Amino acid sequence: MSALDAGGLARVGAGTSAFLETVAGIGDDDFGRSTLLPRWRVAHVVAHVHFNALALQRLLTWARTGEPHPMYEPGQRDAEVEDGATWSPARLRAAVGQSAEGLLAGLDAVTSSDLATPLRSAKGREITVADVPWMRSREVWVHALDLGMPSAHLPEDVVGALLVDAAGARASASEGPALAAWLTGRAAEPPRLGPWL
Repeated sequence: MSALDAGGLARVGAGTSAFLETVAGIGDDDFGRSTLLPRWRVAHVVAHVHFNALALQRLLTWARTGEPHPMYEPGQRDAEVEDGATWSPARLRAAVGQSAEGLLAGLDAVTSSDLATPLRSAKGREITVADVPWMRSREVWVHALDLGMPSAHLPEDVVGALLVDAAGARASASEGPALAAWLTGRAAEPPRLGPWL
């Protein structure tokens, strides 16, 4: 039994299913269409989610062994996504499903001793393995939206967590005051925000 929070694991599982179901509903010919992310086609998003699962598995290895296994080496993330975007839809579907299963199995195997190992996110933030479930949940739910999943499909607990996460990131990017004014009804129009986190 995993030492990680059961609710967090359930959220990862539900988000993974939602993402994979969204991908399954996209025809092969549509893997070249645009998404909500600038310059990324469907194939880019699916490739990114696949390689993200592998990157997070490296963090699980780091937590288990104590030996540093960074999520990405310099330049690796972008290079992987660009390469993966050239794969066939069948290969992408298989890869993203297999890596998702591997990550879920790894999360289920986390022990209490793994929780103490200090890790680093891809952005250099100090984290622990307890942060990994939310990191993955955010990826699969947000990228399901990028691929066309209706926002009404987001579970209430995910909506709340995403709002807190996004608002915190916006505040640290100096966009917090204008966003707070709008959310509290003190500004008539929403602020113009920069690109996603």
